[in-house]
Amino acid sequence: MMTLAIRSLLSAAALLAACSPGTGASAGKSTPQSAPGQPFAVAEVARFDSPWAMTFLPDGRLLVTEKKGRLLLVSADGKAQTAVAGTPAVSPDGQGGLMDVVLHPGFAQNRRVYLSFSEKGADGLKGVALARATLVDGAAPRLDGFEVIFRATPYVAGDGHFSGRIAFSPDGHLFFTNGERQKFDPAQDPKATLGKVLRLNDDGTPAAGNPLAAQGFHPAVWSYGHRNLLGLAFDAAGNLWEQEMGPKGGDEVNLILPGRNYGYPKVSNGDHYDGKPIPDHAPGDGFEAPKVWWNPSISPGGLMVYSGKLWPQWKGDLFIGGLSSMALLRVDVNGADAAKGDQWDMKARIREVEEGPDGAIWLLQDEGGLLRLTPA
Repeated sequence: MMTLAIRSLLSAAALLAACSPGTGASAGKSTPQSAPGQPFAVAEVARFDSPWAMTFLPDGRLLVTEKKGRLLLVSADGKAQTAVAGTPAVSPDGQGGLMDVVLHPGFAQNRRVYLSFSEKGADGLKGVALARATLVDGAAPRLDGFEVIFRATPYVAGDGHFSGRIAFSPDGHLFFTNGERQKFDPAQDPKATLGKVLRLNDDGTPAAGNPLAAQGFHPAVWSYGHRNLLGLAFDAAGNLWEQEMGPKGGDEVNLILPGRNYGYPKVSNGDHYDGKPIPDHAPGDGFEAPKVWWNPSISPGGLMVYSGKLWPQWKGDLFIGGLSSMALLRVDVNGADAAKGDQWDMKARIREVEEGPDGAIWLLQDEGGLLRLTPA
């Protein structure tokens, strides 16, 4: 019987191709074209070195993270990029690096920015950390008062499945994803934060009222049984949507509900990379099934809920970047239900999806491009 260690190594090798960034800005600038029948025109507005995430400031400028550890302040038209000083040292190997960047809901007043990143401890083990700082603007922007406010538990060996997505709820709580680090069982371990969605206060402490704390779980846990959670967003009704990479097949979109077990690795609509089957989700099995799933895999990266500003017919729908599928995907949302919508070939790995202030859809390619999509 194959050992867990060998299975982990096989998973790491197989997933590196699906999840790892491309060659970055050094690969040269591309000129994307709108494909016939696509409902948008595509313009490349900037290039980066293996970008991972972005967020818009109130004035239309962007903050963009790069895998190797740079945070860039980017003009609204993409033409000017300035490195922000004060970022942490990161462990950029494999799927690690400087990852998500999100503004505090009160950013206009407090200028507070939240970042996630992978780091190596003194013992060589690695994990994902959550930090906050104050963004000081100007000709030489910097992060002041940088502090790590939460670390995944435990740190383990390996360079995969850090996750690290951040989202603020309408009531101001901070939700943070911790991947199961290609270790399988921690997703079901009540003491570990790995393979979980966490609910925190904005200072990183576990929020009061988390549903599983009284049952002996880590007090930050909101839901569990997840794999590699690479998208997290609230819709206008306050529903929390999440997408994650399944194993060999079984990529998922989930409606995250408090205290629910999403099943991994006990159930999945995919199988292990070593060929060992995993039972599929089934009614009455005690696990929360995905709202949408894909087999074969799309390798989802990034997730947003669309406002409908430029495409009213898509109001409230989810948009997901496809990595191995090199696609932009739309998921049709109707209240708490969801179904597959469109899938557009983007001819590049899409790491991140965000909506601009005017309703344009912005994409980050692993290969380095920042794309702006507007109605064709």
